Amino acid sequence: MTNNTRWFWLTIASISFLLLYLLSPILTPFVLGALLAYLGDPLVDKLEAKKLSRTLSVSIVFITIILAILAIFLLVIPLFETQLSKLAIRLPNYIDWAMTLLQPQLHDIFGIDTSVMEVDEIKKALTEHWGQTGGFIKGIIKTISHSSMIIFGWLTTIMLTPVITFYLLRDWDILVANIQDLLPRDIEPKISQLAKESDDVLGAFLRGQLSVMLALGTIYSIGLGLIGVEFALLIGMMAGIVSFVPYLGFIIGVLVAGIAVMFQTYDIVNLMLVFLVFGIAQVIESIVLTPLFVGERIGLHPVTVIFSVLAGGQLFGFFGVLLALPIAAIIAVLMRHLHRSYKESNIYTI
Repeated sequence: MTNNTRWFWLTIASISFLLLYLLSPILTPFVLGALLAYLGDPLVDKLEAKKLSRTLSVSIVFITIILAILAIFLLVIPLFETQLSKLAIRLPNYIDWAMTLLQPQLHDIFGIDTSVMEVDEIKKALTEHWGQTGGFIKGIIKTISHSSMIIFGWLTTIMLTPVITFYLLRDWDILVANIQDLLPRDIEPKISQLAKESDDVLGAFLRGQLSVMLALGTIYSIGLGLIGVEFALLIGMMAGIVSFVPYLGFIIGVLVAGIAVMFQTYDIVNLMLVFLVFGIAQVIESIVLTPLFVGERIGLHPVTVIFSVLAGGQLFGFFGVLLALPIAAIIAVLMRHLHRSYKESNIYTI
């Protein structure tokens, strides 16, 4: 690659990043549409392999995606809100129980005088906070009702995302082929190879890991519900969501569910049942879920996962957390490529 070619692509990349920065306020429906299209394209390809037309295949997958999203908003979110509201009511009792249990240890081990701690103020603040969280849907509606521009933005996103998803899903293979055709011929094979490896890793994460998280959350919730733990759905899904970090979902789930069941029943047998639920779920994840949905294609070390999530949150907030692992997966592919190139270079062999 000549210097002129390098400067050309550097200029193109700089202009692209500048446009992304300037147009970021209007890109939400396009990003969501592209994400949904990326997730749905393999299903469309499988339906096409069964001799269905592209348009019919896209229509089937598109309707399935829309119905799944509607089910989440109409069924799951109201259940979460109900459990959060109940938790807000029980929270002062949890605090009293925790203070009674920990008071001797805090005084004997750390020398903390719990009598001077403003427990009532803490309970009041937490109750108000969780009370607001329990009604987050109402809060969102109330907030956006005060701004016509926010309402317009939400409506635009809601209306445009399905349209963009449908058209991107229909023309996904054509778009990929056009991008590949525009690549310079001398670097096209290498770029295509890296893109394919990145696609394998991203597909493993976005489709596989999300499937594992949902399955684990469901197993946790059902298991905790069967042994009578309050807030089973809330605790189970929370543990499932954070399970993208190995063993973090297990640790958090056991701690929170254990505290909840001990406060609820004061029976050590039920605590053992909590361990049994999460233990069975971990076995199912290791033997069935991860090999089935993910396999060994992601290749991210647990420490790398933790660092990526923390770094993404520090740099870009909530969206940084969401994008941390996909970006880390792509960087891992590039680093493996650089590692191979280094081992084959004169710098290493000489």
